[in-house]
Formats: sequence, structure tokens, C-alpha cells
Amino acid sequence: MILEVIRNFLATKLDCKIVMERVAKMPDKFVLIEQTGGGKREHLKSSTIAFQSYDSSLYKAAQLNEAVKLAVEMLVELDDVSSVSLNSDYIYTDTESKKYRYQAVFDIKHY
Repeated sequence: MILEVIRNFLATKLDCKIVMERVAKMPDKFVLIEQTGGGKREHLKSSTIAFQSYDSSLYKAAQLNEAVKLAVEMLVELDDVSSVSLNSDYIYTDTESKKYRYQAVFDIKHY
């Protein structure tokens, strides 16, 4: 599963918790990854993945977002991934939990 491959890779590149779902008690700093879409063409899978960077301040969330983008771009080093492309990148403060958050969305082609 590509999300597990991505989570394991990011865990080696970033100094925070990488999760695929939120639980009641989360640390101030973490990255939530979600697959928002996907497809397959000529045996090559494509996934649209959202990376939500949370931290204790807007500035720290922005810094984490930049680190996440750099790490995600390095996914092409893996045999399972053929290309990575930034789709969008924006501030996405969580109004429900009142936590600072940025979101970067990538299109990832993989096997």
C-alpha cells in the first residue's frame, strides 16, 4: 500500500510523528497523510495524497510544510515511485481543533 510506503519513508526524513488518522490526543507537531484520489493507466497507479503539517504556531507549521515538501520530493528515490508532482500548497488552519496547519497535495505515480 503506497500510504504505508510513504509513511515509513517520511518517518526516516522528518523529526515528528507521521500518522494516517487523527486520534483524540495528538502531539503539537505531526504530519497527517491522506489519499484523496487515485487511478491506474497502463499498469501505472496514480495517487493524489494530501500532507497536512500541524504545529504549535503558524510559522512552525509553515516550516514543517516546507520540510514535508522536500521529503516528499525525495520519494522518487524509491523503486515503488516513478514520479512526484506538487499539485497545490496552502495554509489550511484546522477550525475544528483550532490548530495551525498547512496542506501540500501531491500527485504520485507508483507501481
